[in-house]
Amino acid sequence: MSEAIKVPTVAEFIAQNKQPEVLFWVGCSGSFDDRSKKITKAFVKLLNKAGVEFAVLGAEESCTGDPAKRAGNEFLFQMQAMMNIEVLNGYEIKRIVTACPHCFNTLKNEYPELGGNYEVIHHTSFLKDLIATGRLTIEGGKFKGKKITYHDPCYLGRANEIYEAPRDLIEKLDAALVEMKRSKRNGLCCGAGGAQMFKEPEEGKKDINIERTEEALDTGAEVIVAACPFCNTMMSDGIKAANQEGKVEVLDVAEMIANAEDL
Repeated sequence: MSEAIKVPTVAEFIAQNKQPEVLFWVGCSGSFDDRSKKITKAFVKLLNKAGVEFAVLGAEESCTGDPAKRAGNEFLFQMQAMMNIEVLNGYEIKRIVTACPHCFNTLKNEYPELGGNYEVIHHTSFLKDLIATGRLTIEGGKFKGKKITYHDPCYLGRANEIYEAPRDLIEKLDAALVEMKRSKRNGLCCGAGGAQMFKEPEEGKKDINIERTEEALDTGAEVIVAACPFCNTMMSDGIKAANQEGKVEVLDVAEMIANAEDL
């Protein structure tokens, strides 16, 4: 990581008798997947630019347990969740922001019954608030007038009804947003949900990510925007399968804003 990127841990804050304004929950994908690390870095740059006093758990962060739960291993999910809740409650964490809708959904909707009660915010909503309160300003930059389509992640859209925040951010970049024929509540899954990300697809005529990428390409968009690291991977794979690499970009909302600002 370059010198410019400051990522303090919660332990460092506590050592100075301070509480972070918000905890950034990085998630497995944002921590370990090379492509998703770029999303993490872009979001951190935006947090630093906006002067947000954030912190990460670092080595104390573990998987939320979402893939285990979706794959049917409730016992493993509860073990993961209880460990994380113990750490979060030990640090008296109140607000969490994450760039992964799977982490977002699990922390927000499934941790409370196990004793983990936090205000959980998806990074698109958080960025929208930073702009609304004047802490972050964005301009179109290189995305001005570009044709862009947005893919709704299942756990952000249908599961939590967050449709407008990411679209508002795209429009703030003066981009021309074009919707796919299946969008918002009728959006099609990228194919990675329910722990499918970690296994081979079943026999069928066509993989879901190929079907979804074709819908995105049908819009004539130059950029496919996602707001989920798993969706990003599946759509990127779809672009490779369609031989559109170098012609069509797949970006996270945070990367778009960071790129427009040349951070």
